[in-house]
Amino acid sequence: MKIALRHGAGGEETSKLIHDIFASHFQNEILNKMEDSAVLPKLDGVPVFTSDSFVVEPLFFPGGDIGKLSVCGTVNDLTCMGAKPLYLTASFILETGLETETLEKVVSSMAATAEEAGVKIVAGDTKVVEGNGGLYINTAGIGVRPSVCNISAANLKPGDAIIITGTLGDHHATILTQRLQMETSLQSDCAPLNHMVQTVLDAGVDVHTIRDITRGGLATVATELAEASGCRINLEEEKLPVCEAVKGLSGILGLDPLTMGNEGKMLLAVPHSEAEKALAILQNTKYGKDAVIAGEVTEGTSVYLLTALGSYRKVLPLRGEGLPRIC
Repeated sequence: MKIALRHGAGGEETSKLIHDIFASHFQNEILNKMEDSAVLPKLDGVPVFTSDSFVVEPLFFPGGDIGKLSVCGTVNDLTCMGAKPLYLTASFILETGLETETLEKVVSSMAATAEEAGVKIVAGDTKVVEGNGGLYINTAGIGVRPSVCNISAANLKPGDAIIITGTLGDHHATILTQRLQMETSLQSDCAPLNHMVQTVLDAGVDVHTIRDITRGGLATVATELAEASGCRINLEEEKLPVCEAVKGLSGILGLDPLTMGNEGKMLLAVPHSEAEKALAILQNTKYGKDAVIAGEVTEGTSVYLLTALGSYRKVLPLRGEGLPRIC
Protein backbone atom coordinates (compact mmCIF):
# COMPACT_ATOMS: atom_id res chain seq x y z
CA MET A 1 0.00 0.00 0.00
CA LYS A 2 1.16 3.52 -0.77
CA ILE A 3 0.82 6.56 1.49
CA ALA A 4 -2.01 8.87 0.38
CA LEU A 5 -3.19 12.23 1.67
CA ARG A 6 -5.95 10.50 3.63
CA HIS A 7 -3.29 8.95 5.88
CA GLY A 8 -2.55 12.42 7.23
CA ALA A 9 -6.14 13.60 7.60
CA GLY A 10 -6.45 12.61 11.26
CA GLY A 11 -9.22 10.08 10.66
CA GLU A 12 -9.52 6.33 10.54
CA GLU A 13 -6.63 5.85 8.08
CA THR A 14 -4.32 7.94 10.27
CA SER A 15 -5.23 5.95 13.36
CA LYS A 16 -4.64 2.68 11.55
CA LEU A 17 -1.23 3.85 10.29
CA ILE A 18 -0.21 4.88 13.81
CA HIS A 19 -1.49 1.64 15.32
CA ASP A 20 -0.15 -0.78 12.72
CA ILE A 21 3.31 0.72 12.19
CA PHE A 22 4.43 3.26 14.78
CA ALA A 23 2.79 1.95 17.94
CA SER A 24 3.60 -1.68 17.13
CA HIS A 25 7.33 -0.96 16.99
CA PHE A 26 7.77 1.89 19.46
CA GLN A 27 5.59 0.58 22.27
CA ASN A 28 6.59 1.33 25.87
CA GLU A 29 4.76 2.28 29.05
CA ILE A 30 4.92 6.01 28.24
CA LEU A 31 4.01 5.93 24.54
CA ASN A 32 1.30 3.31 25.01
CA LYS A 33 -0.88 5.83 26.86
CA MET A 34 -1.31 7.69 23.54
CA GLU A 35 -1.66 11.08 25.20
CA ASP A 36 -1.09 14.44 23.48
CA SER A 37 2.21 14.74 25.36
CA ALA A 38 4.55 12.30 27.08
CA VAL A 39 4.62 12.56 30.87
CA LEU A 40 8.13 11.61 31.94
CA PRO A 41 9.44 10.41 35.29
CA LYS A 42 11.45 12.86 37.38
CA LEU A 43 14.94 13.24 35.94
CA ASP A 44 17.88 12.45 38.20
CA GLY A 45 20.44 14.96 36.98
CA VAL A 46 20.79 18.06 34.82
CA PRO A 47 18.46 17.88 31.76
CA VAL A 48 20.10 18.03 28.33
CA PHE A 49 17.91 18.60 25.26
CA THR A 50 18.51 18.49 21.51
CA SER A 51 16.63 18.43 18.21
CA ASP A 52 17.56 17.28 14.71
CA SER A 53 16.12 16.58 11.25
CA PHE A 54 17.06 13.92 8.69
CA VAL A 55 16.62 14.06 4.92
CA VAL A 56 19.15 11.52 3.61
CA GLU A 57 18.94 10.10 0.09
CA PRO A 58 18.84 7.15 -0.51
CA LEU A 59 16.69 6.10 2.44
CA PHE A 60 18.59 2.81 2.76
CA PHE A 61 22.35 2.39 2.37
CA PRO A 62 25.00 -0.15 3.40
CA GLY A 63 25.31 0.05 7.16
CA GLY A 64 22.10 1.93 7.85
CA ASP A 65 19.02 3.83 6.79
CA ILE A 66 17.26 7.08 7.61
CA GLY A 67 15.62 5.51 10.68
CA LYS A 68 18.85 4.29 12.22
CA LEU A 69 20.48 7.58 11.30
CA SER A 70 17.82 9.63 13.09
CA VAL A 71 18.23 7.75 16.36
CA CYS A 72 22.04 7.70 16.21
CA GLY A 73 22.28 11.39 15.36
CA THR A 74 20.11 12.43 18.29
CA VAL A 75 21.68 10.02 20.79
CA ASN A 76 25.18 11.12 19.78
CA ASP A 77 24.36 14.83 20.13
CA LEU A 78 23.28 14.24 23.73
CA THR A 79 26.33 12.10 24.35
CA CYS A 80 28.62 14.92 23.22
CA MET A 81 27.51 16.91 26.26
CA GLY A 82 28.31 14.07 28.64
CA ALA A 83 24.64 13.18 28.99
CA LYS A 84 23.00 9.79 29.26
CA PRO A 85 20.31 9.74 26.52
CA LEU A 86 16.90 8.68 27.85
CA TYR A 87 13.95 9.70 25.67
CA LEU A 88 13.37 10.59 22.02
CA THR A 89 10.49 11.93 19.99
CA ALA A 90 10.07 11.00 16.32
CA SER A 91 8.01 13.03 13.87
CA PHE A 92 7.57 11.96 10.26
CA ILE A 93 6.78 13.90 7.10
CA LEU A 94 5.63 11.38 4.50
CA GLU A 95 5.22 12.11 0.81
CA THR A 96 2.36 10.54 -1.08
CA GLY A 97 3.42 7.46 -2.97
CA LEU A 98 5.69 6.16 -0.18
CA GLU A 99 5.23 2.41 0.26
CA THR A 100 4.02 1.52 3.73
CA GLU A 101 6.39 -1.45 3.61
CA THR A 102 9.28 1.00 3.26
CA LEU A 103 7.97 3.06 6.15
CA GLU A 104 7.69 0.00 8.37
CA LYS A 105 11.29 -1.03 7.61
CA VAL A 106 12.45 2.44 8.66
CA VAL A 107 10.38 2.37 11.84
CA SER A 108 11.60 -1.13 12.69
CA SER A 109 15.20 0.03 12.25
CA MET A 110 14.58 3.00 14.53
CA ALA A 111 13.16 0.71 17.21
CA ALA A 112 16.13 -1.66 17.02
CA THR A 113 18.63 1.21 17.21
CA ALA A 114 16.78 2.80 20.14
CA GLU A 115 16.94 -0.54 21.95
CA GLU A 116 20.69 -0.78 21.33
CA ALA A 117 21.19 2.75 22.63
CA GLY A 118 18.95 2.14 25.64
CA VAL A 119 16.50 4.96 24.89
CA LYS A 120 12.72 5.10 24.57
CA ILE A 121 10.74 6.78 21.81
CA VAL A 122 7.92 8.35 23.79
CA ALA A 123 6.11 10.78 21.47
CA GLY A 124 5.83 11.73 17.82
CA ASP A 125 3.71 13.02 14.97
CA THR A 126 2.92 12.20 11.35
CA LYS A 127 2.14 14.53 8.48
CA VAL A 128 1.50 13.70 4.82
CA VAL A 129 2.32 16.01 1.92
CA GLU A 130 2.08 15.61 -1.82
CA GLY A 131 5.26 14.28 -3.37
CA ASN A 132 7.07 11.33 -4.87
CA GLY A 133 7.45 8.83 -2.09
CA GLY A 134 9.95 10.69 0.09
CA LEU A 135 10.36 10.42 3.84
CA TYR A 136 11.76 12.93 6.35
CA ILE A 137 12.23 12.54 10.10
CA ASN A 138 12.51 15.12 12.87
CA THR A 139 13.64 14.07 16.31
CA ALA A 140 14.12 15.56 19.73
CA GLY A 141 16.03 13.98 22.58
CA ILE A 142 16.30 14.36 26.33
CA GLY A 143 19.10 13.08 28.50
CA VAL A 144 20.65 13.83 31.87
CA ARG A 145 24.17 14.50 33.01
CA PRO A 146 25.69 14.88 36.47
CA SER A 147 25.73 18.40 37.90
CA VAL A 148 29.52 18.19 38.16
CA CYS A 149 29.92 17.47 34.44
CA ASN A 150 31.34 20.41 32.50
CA ILE A 151 32.04 18.93 29.07
CA SER A 152 31.94 21.77 26.54
CA ALA A 153 33.49 23.01 23.32
CA ALA A 154 34.80 25.98 25.31
CA ASN A 155 36.72 23.72 27.70
CA LEU A 156 39.39 22.65 25.21
CA LYS A 157 42.74 23.45 26.87
CA PRO A 158 46.39 23.70 25.82
CA GLY A 159 47.99 20.39 26.69
CA ASP A 160 44.96 18.33 25.70
CA ALA A 161 45.35 15.37 23.40
CA ILE A 162 42.93 14.99 20.49
CA ILE A 163 41.50 11.49 20.11
CA ILE A 164 39.58 10.40 17.00
CA THR A 165 37.47 7.30 17.63
CA GLY A 166 37.78 5.77 14.15
CA THR A 167 38.22 6.14 10.41
CA LEU A 168 37.10 9.31 8.66
CA GLY A 169 34.68 9.76 5.78
CA ASP A 170 32.99 6.35 5.80
CA HIS A 171 29.38 7.58 5.80
CA HIS A 172 30.04 10.31 3.26
CA ALA A 173 31.78 7.91 0.88
CA THR A 174 29.04 5.30 1.25
CA ILE A 175 26.23 7.73 0.41
CA LEU A 176 28.20 9.06 -2.54
CA THR A 177 28.85 5.62 -4.03
CA GLN A 178 25.20 4.66 -3.57
CA ARG A 179 24.08 7.72 -5.53
CA LEU A 180 26.61 6.97 -8.24
CA GLN A 181 25.41 3.33 -8.24
CA MET A 182 28.94 2.10 -7.65
CA GLU A 183 29.50 -1.36 -6.16
CA THR A 184 32.00 -1.11 -3.31
CA SER A 185 32.73 -2.66 0.06
CA LEU A 186 32.08 0.66 1.82
CA GLN A 187 29.61 0.82 4.71
CA SER A 188 28.32 3.73 6.70
CA ASP A 189 29.69 4.04 10.22
CA CYS A 190 26.23 5.03 11.51
CA ALA A 191 26.11 3.97 15.17
CA PRO A 192 24.91 5.06 18.62
CA LEU A 193 28.05 6.00 20.55
CA ASN A 194 26.65 6.67 24.03
CA HIS A 195 27.80 3.40 25.58
CA MET A 196 31.30 3.84 24.12
CA VAL A 197 31.65 7.33 25.61
CA GLN A 198 30.10 6.29 28.90
CA THR A 199 32.83 3.70 29.45
CA VAL A 200 35.40 6.49 29.28
CA LEU A 201 33.46 8.71 31.66
CA ASP A 202 32.79 5.83 34.08
CA ALA A 203 36.56 5.22 34.23
CA GLY A 204 37.00 8.71 35.62
CA VAL A 205 38.84 10.18 32.64
CA ASP A 206 38.75 14.00 32.75
CA VAL A 207 37.13 14.55 29.35
CA HIS A 208 37.12 18.25 28.45
CA THR A 209 35.36 18.21 25.07
CA ILE A 210 33.41 15.78 22.89
CA ARG A 211 32.10 16.45 19.40
CA ASP A 212 30.65 14.07 16.82
CA ILE A 213 32.27 14.34 13.41
CA THR A 214 29.27 14.69 11.10
CA ARG A 215 28.56 17.22 8.33
CA GLY A 216 31.65 19.18 7.33
CA GLY A 217 33.98 16.50 8.66
CA LEU A 218 36.89 16.78 11.07
CA ALA A 219 38.16 20.02 9.53
CA THR A 220 34.90 21.84 10.29
CA VAL A 221 34.47 20.32 13.75
CA ALA A 222 38.04 21.13 14.77
CA THR A 223 37.70 24.71 13.49
CA GLU A 224 34.52 25.21 15.53
CA LEU A 225 36.26 23.88 18.65
CA ALA A 226 39.30 26.09 18.13
CA GLU A 227 37.08 29.15 17.79
CA ALA A 228 34.94 28.25 20.82
CA SER A 229 37.94 27.65 23.09
CA GLY A 230 40.42 30.23 21.75
CA CYS A 231 43.03 27.50 21.28
CA ARG A 232 45.06 26.03 18.44
CA ILE A 233 44.57 22.42 17.35
CA ASN A 234 47.45 20.60 15.68
CA LEU A 235 46.51 17.43 13.79
CA GLU A 236 49.05 14.96 12.40
CA GLU A 237 48.40 13.81 8.85
CA GLU A 238 50.12 10.45 9.28
CA LYS A 239 48.02 9.61 12.35
CA LEU A 240 44.60 10.42 10.90
CA PRO A 241 42.66 7.17 10.39
CA VAL A 242 41.25 6.78 6.87
CA CYS A 243 40.38 3.39 5.40
CA GLU A 244 41.87 2.39 2.06
CA ALA A 245 38.51 2.45 0.26
CA VAL A 246 37.87 6.05 1.31
CA LYS A 247 41.43 7.04 0.40
CA GLY A 248 40.98 5.57 -3.05
CA LEU A 249 37.59 7.15 -3.66
CA SER A 250 38.63 10.57 -2.39
CA GLY A 251 41.76 10.45 -4.51
CA ILE A 252 39.81 9.67 -7.67
CA LEU A 253 37.11 12.28 -7.05
CA GLY A 254 39.28 14.99 -5.54
CA LEU A 255 37.62 14.87 -2.11
CA ASP A 256 39.36 15.56 1.19
CA PRO A 257 38.68 13.04 4.00
CA LEU A 258 39.08 15.94 6.44
CA THR A 259 35.84 17.48 5.16
CA MET A 260 33.95 14.22 4.61
CA GLY A 261 31.22 13.47 7.12
CA ASN A 262 30.65 10.54 9.46
CA GLU A 263 27.75 9.28 11.56
CA GLY A 264 29.62 7.12 14.03
CA LYS A 265 32.86 8.86 14.96
CA MET A 266 33.77 11.36 17.65
CA LEU A 267 36.54 13.72 18.67
CA LEU A 268 37.47 13.65 22.35
CA ALA A 269 39.85 16.07 24.06
CA VAL A 270 41.45 14.85 27.27
CA PRO A 271 44.54 15.91 29.25
CA HIS A 272 47.69 14.48 27.67
CA SER A 273 48.40 12.57 30.89
CA GLU A 274 45.14 10.61 30.49
CA ALA A 275 45.21 10.14 26.73
CA GLU A 276 46.65 6.62 26.69
CA LYS A 277 44.17 5.48 29.33
CA ALA A 278 41.23 6.89 27.35
CA LEU A 279 42.57 5.39 24.12
CA ALA A 280 42.89 1.90 25.63
CA ILE A 281 39.31 2.08 26.90
CA LEU A 282 37.96 3.22 23.54
CA GLN A 283 39.85 0.55 21.62
CA ASN A 284 38.22 -2.09 23.79
CA THR A 285 34.68 -1.01 22.78
CA LYS A 286 32.55 -2.07 19.80
CA TYR A 287 32.73 1.28 18.00
CA GLY A 288 36.12 2.55 19.16
CA LYS A 289 38.52 -0.21 18.07
CA ASP A 290 40.17 2.06 15.48
CA ALA A 291 40.61 5.04 17.83
CA VAL A 292 43.86 6.99 17.63
CA ILE A 293 45.55 9.97 19.26
CA ALA A 294 45.67 12.27 16.26
CA GLY A 295 46.81 15.64 17.59
CA GLU A 296 47.16 18.10 20.42
CA VAL A 297 45.91 21.45 21.66
CA THR A 298 48.32 24.36 22.11
CA GLU A 299 48.29 28.10 22.67
CA GLY A 300 47.21 30.05 19.60
CA THR A 301 44.28 29.96 17.21
CA SER A 302 42.92 27.96 14.27
CA VAL A 303 43.62 24.39 13.15
CA TYR A 304 46.83 23.18 11.51
CA LEU A 305 47.86 19.90 9.94
CA LEU A 306 51.39 18.56 10.34
CA THR A 307 51.94 17.05 6.90
CA ALA A 308 53.97 13.98 6.01
CA LEU A 309 56.66 16.37 4.77
CA GLY A 310 57.04 17.91 8.24
CA SER A 311 55.46 21.29 7.52
CA TYR A 312 52.26 22.79 8.89
CA ARG A 313 49.36 23.92 6.73
CA LYS A 314 46.23 25.64 7.95
CA VAL A 315 43.11 23.49 7.91
CA LEU A 316 40.00 25.23 6.61
CA PRO A 317 36.40 24.19 7.30
CA LEU A 318 34.14 22.95 4.55
CA ARG A 319 33.03 25.82 2.34
CA GLY A 320 30.10 25.72 -0.03
CA GLU A 321 28.16 22.55 -0.71
CA GLY A 322 29.64 19.21 0.26
CA LEU A 323 29.41 16.54 -2.41
CA PRO A 324 27.08 14.88 -1.80
CA ARG A 325 24.79 16.34 0.81
CA ILE A 326 24.67 13.48 3.32
CA CYS A 327 21.63 14.42 5.35
